[in-house]
Amino acid sequence: MTMPSRLTVLRPVHWCLLVLVSLAAFLPGFATIPPFDRDESRYVQASRQMLETGDYVDIRFQDEARHKKPVGIYWAQVTAVKLLAGGADDAPIWIYRLPSLIGAVLSVLLTGWIGARLFGATVGLAGACMMATTVILGVEARMAKTDAVQLATILGAMGALAHLYLDREKPFAAPLGLVLLFWLSLGLGILVKGPIILMVVGTACLALWAMDRDMRWLRRLRPAIGVPVMLAVVLPWLVAIGLATKGAFFTYAIGHEFLGKAAAGQESHGAPPGYFLATFWITFWPWGLLGLLALPWAWRHRHVAPVRFCAAWIIPTWIIHEAVVTKLPHYTLPVFPALALLAAAAALDRYERADALPSRWWRWAGLAVAGLIGFGFAAGTIAFPLQLDGGMPLAAILAALVILITGAGLIWYERQRDGDHLLLTGMVGAVATYALLFGLALPALTPMWLSPQVVDVVARHRPCAQTVLSAGGYNEPSMVFLLGTATKLGGGEQVAADLLADSTCGLGLVTVGREEDAFLAAIGAAGATPRLVERLSGFNYSRGKKVDLHFYTLTPGATLPTATDPS
Repeated sequence: MTMPSRLTVLRPVHWCLLVLVSLAAFLPGFATIPPFDRDESRYVQASRQMLETGDYVDIRFQDEARHKKPVGIYWAQVTAVKLLAGGADDAPIWIYRLPSLIGAVLSVLLTGWIGARLFGATVGLAGACMMATTVILGVEARMAKTDAVQLATILGAMGALAHLYLDREKPFAAPLGLVLLFWLSLGLGILVKGPIILMVVGTACLALWAMDRDMRWLRRLRPAIGVPVMLAVVLPWLVAIGLATKGAFFTYAIGHEFLGKAAAGQESHGAPPGYFLATFWITFWPWGLLGLLALPWAWRHRHVAPVRFCAAWIIPTWIIHEAVVTKLPHYTLPVFPALALLAAAAALDRYERADALPSRWWRWAGLAVAGLIGFGFAAGTIAFPLQLDGGMPLAAILAALVILITGAGLIWYERQRDGDHLLLTGMVGAVATYALLFGLALPALTPMWLSPQVVDVVARHRPCAQTVLSAGGYNEPSMVFLLGTATKLGGGEQVAADLLADSTCGLGLVTVGREEDAFLAAIGAAGATPRLVERLSGFNYSRGKKVDLHFYTLTPGATLPTATDPS
């Protein structure tokens, strides 16, 4: 294997380029897309409640304990709101998303740093640009949740390991900076998403031991120094939450949230093995073709240290996630930087050496699959809004054309073995696609953003300044974040009880069907008269179905039954 570049560090101009590419890919739609249901809205609402209550230990969504993930991302979001909005409880969603954006940009920079050390600066730069323009990292950069920040912590730890692994035969002590980076990354990763980082880093170390039968180089991590550093990051909150919840946090977070996902599909997210191989073509778009063509190259160079390191990083984590029953597309994100670096290294080697080409059938299979996936992706960008409201936004049509042109360009330049134009085509095509989809098309799909419409209805029909909406059926967390923590969630009977309890200022929302029937029956049984003030229709993407909402108050002057004197 020939190293693409003797330079193993990126220059300042490279870092600036990576930041610019990252921001161009991540910023469209960052501030204009409404809060997503359900994970993002639960995270930001829990962070807001920390600001409201001053309790920065226990994590809650309204009155419900949220013992799923540690506190790291909430603290990061709270810090962003305090710095940029003075801690205001009505801070816009984009401020809560800033930690994810920063985590995504850091992940791109760390990918370049690791790639330059493993394969040379050229591959590091190319792999980082590929990582910046993948679909999955672009999605996570725009969502106020854990995964982009977690990826940055994993890359910090894996970067330290990469440097130590490549220098394992050299007789010198590891720089203190690398040691501290490794253990601080582990501590922060645990504080953000629990033991996931330990799984990724630990299985990579075990895989390297299985291949090399030598783990002596790991002693350079100086655990006598590092473990106390890691514990200093993690233990204070773990002790505090353990005392505050009397151990309930650990029972739920580890027993139900972490181990429970291995045995059963939670929240309708179960899928069979092979799920991540199938979704890879979309989550890694537009670079799936290069990822597939890299496999034969990686196998031929499996004895080369940088390739072995990437393989040890990818394979165990991928297998574990395929075996776990609960699956979501972003679960394999921690290994995508290694995939991007292998794809970039293999592509550059192919373009420089004719004998590095994969077999003809493998190459044609890759080109065919890439073409089909690109066509399907383009069709989906048009089909979704068409199914949603019967329209085809111009931005979606243009995005579909860009996707097709990008796919055709990638196939053409791959056949021509023109790596520079291939990388440029993929980057420009991805950035243009995200500008059209995230920046224009998605925010304009009004039917799927029901909660902002609910806020508008409440503003128009609020009987009193202190009115609190009571909702039955449509109970999405985004509505709570947009309307306020006091928003009441329940069923039709609960909405009826809330309106009867506050006949002057009450405002209720019920979904048409069972919840509305229950509401009307309860109101009728109480002898009150409901007044329908507005209808609202849309698409609840969390449930994957259309929904009709009716808003009610009680008729002014209605006589309500009084309590019977038990005597």
